[in-house]
Amino acid sequence: MKTIHYDIDNDLHYLQLLSQSFPTVADASTEIINLSAILNLPKGTEHFLADIHGEYEAFQHVLKNASGNIKRKVNELFGNTLRESEKRELCTLIYYPEQKLELVKANEEDIDDWYHITLHQLVSVCRDVSSKYTRSKVRKALPAEFSYIIQELLHERTEDTNKTAYVNVIIDTIISTGRADDFIIAIANVIQRLAIDQLHILGDIYDRGPGAHIIMDTMENYNKWDIQWGNHDVLWMGALAGNDACICNVIRLSLRYANLATLEDGYGINLVPLATFAMETYGDDPCEEFIPHINGGAGKMDEKTTRLTTLMHKAIAVLQFKTEAKIYEAHPEWGMQDRELFNFIDYDKGTITLDGKVYPLKSNHFPTIDPKRPNELTFEEKVLMGKLHHSFKVSEKLHKHIRLMLRHGCMYAVYNNNLLFHASVPLNEDGSLKEVQVWIGKKYKGQELMYQTGMLIRTAFQNDSDPEEKKYAIDYFLYLWCGPDSPLFDKSKMATFERYFIAEKETHHEEKGYYFQLRDNEEIVDRILDAFHVPEPNRHIINGHVPVHVMNGENPIKANGKLMVIDGGFSQAYHKETGIAGYTLVYHSRGFQLVQHEPFTSQADAIQKGTDIKSTTQIVEMSAHRMLVADTDKGKELKQQIADLEELLYAYRHGYLKESEKK
Repeated sequence: MKTIHYDIDNDLHYLQLLSQSFPTVADASTEIINLSAILNLPKGTEHFLADIHGEYEAFQHVLKNASGNIKRKVNELFGNTLRESEKRELCTLIYYPEQKLELVKANEEDIDDWYHITLHQLVSVCRDVSSKYTRSKVRKALPAEFSYIIQELLHERTEDTNKTAYVNVIIDTIISTGRADDFIIAIANVIQRLAIDQLHILGDIYDRGPGAHIIMDTMENYNKWDIQWGNHDVLWMGALAGNDACICNVIRLSLRYANLATLEDGYGINLVPLATFAMETYGDDPCEEFIPHINGGAGKMDEKTTRLTTLMHKAIAVLQFKTEAKIYEAHPEWGMQDRELFNFIDYDKGTITLDGKVYPLKSNHFPTIDPKRPNELTFEEKVLMGKLHHSFKVSEKLHKHIRLMLRHGCMYAVYNNNLLFHASVPLNEDGSLKEVQVWIGKKYKGQELMYQTGMLIRTAFQNDSDPEEKKYAIDYFLYLWCGPDSPLFDKSKMATFERYFIAEKETHHEEKGYYFQLRDNEEIVDRILDAFHVPEPNRHIINGHVPVHVMNGENPIKANGKLMVIDGGFSQAYHKETGIAGYTLVYHSRGFQLVQHEPFTSQADAIQKGTDIKSTTQIVEMSAHRMLVADTDKGKELKQQIADLEELLYAYRHGYLKESEKK
């Protein structure tokens, strides 16, 4: 037997603390046995989503069906014993138990017989999805009122002749006592919860779609999740922190996509002052460039509402360009004064000069601009900005949701040899890591850039921060949103002004940073992974941010399988552009599966017709052996805990510590 020598004297203080949790040899030994057993369970399933953009119905459905994982389980269990229609009905019941039960009870002639068959089927599915977890972990996932019953059904089978009557009586009694509906709802929710062990959101919950606040409400009660912040999330953070340019951008995007539900209904932002100002200031302006996008919902608006939305859209856009210019002037170190585009307009001729070339403006009606001081806010604009600023600052629900995002989020994360971030790691032309200024006078690159950016974001929300640092942090949200070297943007410019006011498409071009140009190069991807200390082998970068144009033949798998881009376009605004409705990624004990989704119709269709999101699964990488908990980051933690407990046993058995009497 191998003799292990411990440095007990140096570890004694820690072991004394550990002994409070495991006061006897028996306690420590039992925990070692338990942890060693857990190491040999299959790895839990991880679920990766990105760029949800307020599409809450599609998002919730993908959560409920675990990107097809539940459907796959149902097919494996009942492939030869149930018709396709019956499997589809069972899946829909698991996804939407309350609504589906109402339909079943309205149409089913023998409801007790249906209950009996369905309860057995649900128990089988629940048993399968819970099989890779410890009983303790499953027990914690169970609702209190049915915990004992579900545990009994999971661990006893009708195949055991000694227990057949026992199991059947439990099922019969659930039905006879009128608890079948409640039990079905409870066990369906348990299946949904256990189908996914960890959810990773790679940024951009906000903007475009109608329900970012509903998504955040969902995440508030979700079991185990993390988020790597996206540029749209950071924009909303900046708005809450008090960055006026971010506030204007948030409102402008909502008006551009005719989506005011999140602002008004979700967060109680008062847009009446903006509407009043817009009608008074731009009432006689056609504002043709500012008619909202139909994909965002304008098709559902009447003519009067569309007109008002259009006027508000122009009013907030002009206010945005002015407030942005003020921040650029305050921070010459960003080198973004060239984006103060009102300075380059000839208001008499209706032209603008960019890069030495003169372009005509599509519209030259700027009643709030003084050509001598084009970025100055009028008195009325200052009053309006003050009201909008106040409305964001006092939104309790927005405060709650941004706190949730800060608690669960960061700029990047490394999970099980996968490097997760939303958009980019800025690179030089040769593929080396690029230094970017974060704090005033301080530049960082790679992992340190991501970390320091995250620290600066948090500084904006800390009451004990240095006032100057906090003010800079609040301003920096604008750079993160549209700065050329921002790891959340990484393009030459954000051509918002050009798309509104200049017809020539050459001015609309946004040159992508070198990360996007070089990310198909395996050597450069390896260099980035090395910089973030991601261990080999089987390591990957997983991103969102840039939609994958499937219709143009673009492949989401890059760098010989080491980089995966999972933004296929959840947002309806992207569907025509990408040809699909998003990618999600599933990483289970046998490897990676990339799931390509077609557009989701509606929850009503899913419930009434049993329609699911049509998805195509692509095997990205399969493991040579089934991965266990021992192969994961959690496994490393458990192995260290086992080593610590073994040292505690040594201390007990060699007299360094005494066992405590159990109370």
